[in-house]
Amino acid sequence: MENTDVQAEQAPLRFEIEQPKEYDQYLLYSRAEIAAILRALMQKRALVSAYFNNNRSFLLTAVLAVDMAADTLVLDCGRESGTNHQALLAKQLLLTAAIDKVKVQFTLGKLSETQHAGLPAFSAALPDKLLRLQRRECFRLSTPITKPVKCIAMIKRADGSTFLLEASLLDISGGGIGLMAPPSLAALLQRGAVMSDCKVSLPDEGLLVASLCVRNKLDLTTKGGSHYVRVGCQFIALPGARMNMLQRYINRIERERKARLSGMA
Repeated sequence: MENTDVQAEQAPLRFEIEQPKEYDQYLLYSRAEIAAILRALMQKRALVSAYFNNNRSFLLTAVLAVDMAADTLVLDCGRESGTNHQALLAKQLLLTAAIDKVKVQFTLGKLSETQHAGLPAFSAALPDKLLRLQRRECFRLSTPITKPVKCIAMIKRADGSTFLLEASLLDISGGGIGLMAPPSLAALLQRGAVMSDCKVSLPDEGLLVASLCVRNKLDLTTKGGSHYVRVGCQFIALPGARMNMLQRYINRIERERKARLSGMA
């Protein structure tokens, strides 16, 4: 692949992985999950930007190999020998890329010189954490009709009384869910209202417990003429382990859907 190396003279960039308080829910620590994402970068031949020198300099590279047994990641060298030398002197590098519009970031310790397929390359220890930032607008999965997903929560009315909310999900993403609610129920869910301890049962994954904030409402009509409201809700500070569960569910359902469409299942 053709690499381009750039020396940036402007103020250092700041990335999401360097802001753990704001982006903790997107951090992965499982070695198996981290290796799987790195392999996806390799298989898709994704372009990876490697920043160093306090994020003021960078080179473009790519993942060449991922070896969990040896705890090693192999990267392509840059085209300019001077920039490669500077990267080798760096104590830490921050790498950023994208897979299907999902932002991926991780840091590496000191690089070493190695060879891959007879060509010069970099090697480093596998990262101990990786940020996968899938924004709500990036990918929204419509939940299967054959395996409906339900959301259950206790809702407080304006007069202080409570009632049990039970609604089917229309869609789900890393950022939130869309509830299918009759107009009478939707009227009780005001924009900005926070629902704590909502329980969403993800088939074959487990029970996802989360706090939700009502963000928007949209009136819809079915082909049969029935009226309902899509209530868009955003997850509030979803912990990393629960985000991982959610992501596993989304990935599995999407794989199954693609397999059916291709005639493989």
